[in-house]
Amino acid sequence: MLALFDLDNTLVNRTAAFTDAIATLTNEQNYGRDIQEWLYVQLADRAFPEDFARLRDTFGLQEPAARLWQRYVDLMTATATCRPEVLEGLARLRAAAWTIGIITNGANDIQRAKLSATGIADLVDGVAVSGELEIRKPDTRLFQLAASRCGRNLADGGWMTGDNPAGDIGGGHQAGLRTIWLRGRPWPDGLPAAHHVVDDVTDAIAILLNETE
Repeated sequence: MLALFDLDNTLVNRTAAFTDAIATLTNEQNYGRDIQEWLYVQLADRAFPEDFARLRDTFGLQEPAARLWQRYVDLMTATATCRPEVLEGLARLRAAAWTIGIITNGANDIQRAKLSATGIADLVDGVAVSGELEIRKPDTRLFQLAASRCGRNLADGGWMTGDNPAGDIGGGHQAGLRTIWLRGRPWPDGLPAAHHVVDDVTDAIAILLNETE
């Protein structure tokens, strides 16, 4: 059976890593509060290299945008964490013959760096990052790519777990998958309900493990 997971704020605590990374970056560069606040707002949901080109242009900075982006990637990689119990849960899924995939919106280099640094990369069968193809969840093509990279076909069914109602749950529904939502964000009107609602990804993993018993 196929189990697809979102990455940021599902398996990895992006919010905490992001706050720390921006604080460290702005402190290292001796940037003022205005630049720090700009970064917090502009990069709140996702970050790409071009964001740092905009930062440079907006504030007339001298530091090359590519260097700022790479430092941000390094800081995010260093501070991103996946709890031991989550890694253990993924290992248990694999042991129970589940095929595990990651489907995530974001830039390819930073998302794959987080997967490697947290140890998640060693526990999954395939990864699809939106930045590779310039398509984003809920586009079903990204779900198809994730399944294909896991050696599976969406027509055979599976599960999608994530925190984003539209991208993860709405996209999962469109892809023909059963869904588990990590409660947190406001639920938009008119969106079909997830099959399960949980407060922690370990609860989602427990539901999946129960499917194999």
